[in-house]
Amino acid sequence: MGQSQRRGLPRAGGPSQGAGERRVCRTEVRAKPAADGAGREGEEGEGVPDLPVESHLPSRPFLQSFFVDLATSGPMVLDVLQRIKAEQDPSLSYRRSCREGICGSCAMNIDGLNNLACLKPIDNDASRPSMITPPSHVRRQGPRPGNGREYRQSPAERKKLDGLYECILCACCSGACPEYWWNPESFLGPATLLQAYRWVSDSRDEYTAERLQALTEDRDKLHRCRRVGNCTANCPKSLDPEKAIETMKQEHLYPSFLRPLHSTLSV
Repeated sequence: MGQSQRRGLPRAGGPSQGAGERRVCRTEVRAKPAADGAGREGEEGEGVPDLPVESHLPSRPFLQSFFVDLATSGPMVLDVLQRIKAEQDPSLSYRRSCREGICGSCAMNIDGLNNLACLKPIDNDASRPSMITPPSHVRRQGPRPGNGREYRQSPAERKKLDGLYECILCACCSGACPEYWWNPESFLGPATLLQAYRWVSDSRDEYTAERLQALTEDRDKLHRCRRVGNCTANCPKSLDPEKAIETMKQEHLYPSFLRPLHSTLSV
């Protein structure tokens, strides 16, 4: 892993609890009883399942229940887990990546069979329990990188990454950039530069100086950008690579007294 572990992205999930880690360990899906004993109904008649999730704390394991309205959730097990993490408990941790059954990251044991959470539909019959557990053969073999703790980030620092971390590296922007057509060997292109700005903007990362040095070793890597705007116009995620490139120039590569001059010269 080497230096990349010095301060990269923190592990998935929220703050550590004791000596263990919050992760999906067991999930039962059943109807939440209403006051009259009948199952509560969602907007479209779907039951509202109760999902008790065991916290993996060897010294004091416990179950915590969540309630999710399937009528307003995606159809897959992973959709339900992501909604819980986003709306109810950000410390809930599990592996996931592509959400299309390609990478295999979200493998879990669901109802006794190993499956991918992104491809396994959640059981709409809220009266039947479902069991979800991590694959039994997956175990940590080495120590955690660093001190094993997460690198905290304030809401304001986190907000700086909005419009950057969503990049999926499809390179539609680079393919639409005239400067990249003409100078692919020297100009890094908007896809790479958007990623560079994403990392130098991350308060948790300790490689900012190295990244900026790499960008300034050859002026053409960054300054070939002529702000044509094709990159932003062609981004399928509605991101703004042109703005990211220009902001990176002004915020990170130039003293404050040069920024107005550079902004004029780089057009």
